[in-house]
Amino acid sequence: MKLILEGIEKHFGEKQVLKGASFSFEQGRIYGLLGRNGAGKTTLMNCLAGEFPPDGGAFCVEDGDGQRRPLAEGDVGYVLSTPVVPEFLTGWEFVKFFQEINAGKDPTGRTPDDWLDLVGIDAEDRCRLMKDYSHGMKNKMQMLCFLIARPPVILLDEPLTSFDVVAAKEMKDLLIEMKEDHIILFSTHILQLAADLCDEIVLLHHGTLEEVDPSIIHTPEFENRVVELLKEEERHD
Repeated sequence: MKLILEGIEKHFGEKQVLKGASFSFEQGRIYGLLGRNGAGKTTLMNCLAGEFPPDGGAFCVEDGDGQRRPLAEGDVGYVLSTPVVPEFLTGWEFVKFFQEINAGKDPTGRTPDDWLDLVGIDAEDRCRLMKDYSHGMKNKMQMLCFLIARPPVILLDEPLTSFDVVAAKEMKDLLIEMKEDHIILFSTHILQLAADLCDEIVLLHHGTLEEVDPSIIHTPEFENRVVELLKEEERHD
């Protein structure tokens, strides 16, 4: 399976953020999306998740036989940088409810407590209303949604910044375990995290997408090359 973007454009008033972004993302790989603040990373993810439509271009899913179809709502799991959860439910109630509406999608057999253990929600917090959760705890609850539902395309907008060291390591291991059946697009500002977790690195600059040579990702040249390209954008602006 592939997620194919062709000439995606997006304007906000007179400012054009995406200027014909095109790329082909393949199942079984984790892609790191890097770019400067304001480059349009969240805008691109919002377009893919259906939060708002692009002003130009198109995206679709291509199966193994080369057949293309539009990207459907159920195809995408999106972890927002600002988490949104039903605050009138407790953490445990939310996981139980989400498991029930996604019955048959989770092959792990985990219980609600198993899932909450996985993302480090303490036992004493599981029966509290989520309106009293911290930003980081809400972020963890949001991540559980795609871990349970397992949509084919997973969009992660700075997802690990609120996790402690142990939970972040467990989450990275889980993403690597899951990637065979998914297309994972991971936005981050942390170059080392991108290099450690991602199979490929894609830069969003000048409103377009550009792949970084995979052969340099684990070399000293990687950081220098990314910084060079992003400084070039600053000079261009």
